[in-house]
Amino acid sequence: MGSESLTADVKAAALQVGFDLAAIAPAVSPPGFAPLQKWIEQGFAGDMHYLPRREAAYSHPRHVMDTVRSVIMVALNYKTVDPPNPAPNQGHVARYAWGEADYHAILKERLQKLSDWLHERCPGCRTRAAVDTAPILERDFARLAGLGWFGKNTMLINKRAGSFLFLGALLTDLDLEPDPPHDASHCGTCTRCLDACPTDAFPEPYVLDARKCIAYLTIETKGPMPVELRTGVGEWLFGCDLCQDVCPWNRKSPRSRDPVFQPKSDLAPADAISLLQITESEFHLRFRDSPLSRPGWNGIRRNAAIVLGNMGNTSAVPALIAALNEETAVLRGAAAWALGRIGGEKAFAALQSRRDVEDNPDVIEELNRALEAQGDP
Repeated sequence: MGSESLTADVKAAALQVGFDLAAIAPAVSPPGFAPLQKWIEQGFAGDMHYLPRREAAYSHPRHVMDTVRSVIMVALNYKTVDPPNPAPNQGHVARYAWGEADYHAILKERLQKLSDWLHERCPGCRTRAAVDTAPILERDFARLAGLGWFGKNTMLINKRAGSFLFLGALLTDLDLEPDPPHDASHCGTCTRCLDACPTDAFPEPYVLDARKCIAYLTIETKGPMPVELRTGVGEWLFGCDLCQDVCPWNRKSPRSRDPVFQPKSDLAPADAISLLQITESEFHLRFRDSPLSRPGWNGIRRNAAIVLGNMGNTSAVPALIAALNEETAVLRGAAAWALGRIGGEKAFAALQSRRDVEDNPDVIEELNRALEAQGDP
């Protein structure tokens, strides 16, 4: 069987198992490896310590599969409906987390089907699937495969499908015909994605300082959020889509009809007070198969407190006062900050009362700042 014929069949099989895009990249050292090294040196990875720990492995896909010859790149569109504007005390959840399941599991299942097909077609071949967690620069290989270019917000953009795309890779030792790389950029002078970021997470076009990114702050940050960035988080409970929502290439991109990505009614948008008050057992039961499990129980509740503080609705005060007495110091600190933002007699009295008994120095500092915002000497 010729490699050209097999390559065409591989792409067709990828679409058949449920992917929206499929193309082939050669197994080479990715062009983005040197920029990744510089990015890590600048500290932009923040607390994502797994990146520098595995830095060398990103230099070539052979560190994931030693006999790799080709990289089958696939993409899955997750853009469904446009979210309604949040009602009072509701916040935003990033689009990719609206559905019933974690996208990692969805992509892995479909990549396994593609792998099974390839093994039936070419007995004795080797394959390995990679989704997000393996040391593969998926965006680089997607661009090498011709699936798109990097936008100024660092996202891969496809002319037809936009940027709301999950990327996956199937490494194989078969010699497949690579597609032409996408060498051009189609962003021109547009800076909408950069201008839309409320936390100034882009120090320059095509460079993201993850430490300032709302997605990082609401998902990867396990302790208190930096005080100076909290107002910029706005109404985002989990992740952020702002730099993609404003991208002209997403304006006319197709809608996904895939049932696994259709939004649950309680996540688009989500009730921040309910998330602030959710019990640990309820959290694990509700989000055990969802990306929302990643920040953890305390992380989601911290995010909810920050969002409620940014919204400034006095109806959230009772729930925030209750959070001042929670066991977790990070949550108590976030609730104190939020009450300081909302203000009022009840908030002021609760902050003073908590300060009288608080023993955590970080929370005491939060309480003092909140009271000072209310005019407490």
